[in-house]
Amino acid sequence: MKNLKLKAARAAKDLSQADLAQMCGVSRQTINAIEKGDYNPTINLCIAICRALGRTLDELFWEEENEEE
Repeated sequence: MKNLKLKAARAAKDLSQADLAQMCGVSRQTINAIEKGDYNPTINLCIAICRALGRTLDELFWEEENEEE
């Protein structure tokens, strides 16, 4: 499932995928894959993303039941 919350939070900080990737120590392709729902990041990467964006794990990665479809 696409992670639109991550994409929106990144855009709100005016960061490109490459900017966020550099802040988290991963490739731009990794951030792209997470946003597209093609890759499930490790908890450490989730935490790094949250810190970079000033958000919580719940805000960016928690899936509500009605969001699954």
